[in-house]
Amino acid sequence: MDQEWHALPARLVSETLRLRGWQVDYPGAQVPTAHLIGHVHRTGPDVVCLSSSLPTRLPLAHSAITAVQAAGTPVMAGGLAFGADGRYARLLGADAWAPDARTAADRLAEGPPARPVPAHRAIDDLPHLGDQEYTLVAKSATRLVRDTFRRLEQHVPAMRDYSDEQRERTAEDIAHIVGFLTAALYVDADDVLTGFLGWTAEVLAARRVPARSLLPCLGLLEKQLHDFPRARRILAAGRAALVSLPALTDAAREAAGRPGGPRPPGG
Repeated sequence: MDQEWHALPARLVSETLRLRGWQVDYPGAQVPTAHLIGHVHRTGPDVVCLSSSLPTRLPLAHSAITAVQAAGTPVMAGGLAFGADGRYARLLGADAWAPDARTAADRLAEGPPARPVPAHRAIDDLPHLGDQEYTLVAKSATRLVRDTFRRLEQHVPAMRDYSDEQRERTAEDIAHIVGFLTAALYVDADDVLTGFLGWTAEVLAARRVPARSLLPCLGLLEKQLHDFPRARRILAAGRAALVSLPALTDAAREAAGRPGGPRPPGG
């Protein structure tokens, strides 16, 4: 799938299906949708299996699903991006979902999913996209990251003493937050962002940075997106999730109590 670099899960599905007697074409990772559709037209497969690991790839996954179905081929989706229970595979209109390679093989052993009706549009799956919040936030992502970083420097004086590496890491963390916020807007699901923030809190704890240091980033993004009610709702859910985290570890408490107070991500 386009921009999906996690090749191992798809490879496992391919090899499992081969062992079960299927003829499989494995194109590898990072396959542009246009190339995938060209291959579908040339080979006429019974089913296309799409794997995605990160929720930030869900908009691209949706485009691939819709394009393959428009070519008259059913799609089976799998991977953590689609949720542990496959909720986003169903939301995006996939014809089938499987949590792992063996389950995918078992499902296909029952027969490929029925061929889809070609007259299908992406907006039919996600009518909430009509408010344009996803489109506008996605287009302004670079500016949001840049402006949040600059405002964070003013909000947290300790950032003035950051090394180049720390500054780069902080910018990366903000970019990830914006990316997951954008994906959450696409599927209109708070847990896309809150799940990422929970994982990030664990990473920050390993860096001896308190998880609550993420709160200023969320607050600054919320101020910039004051005209976007769904974005504000998702950011508020992220803030609530962070506030409800278990007490900080002793190491994190020590870091939080140092001169300058809590540090932002990357500190």
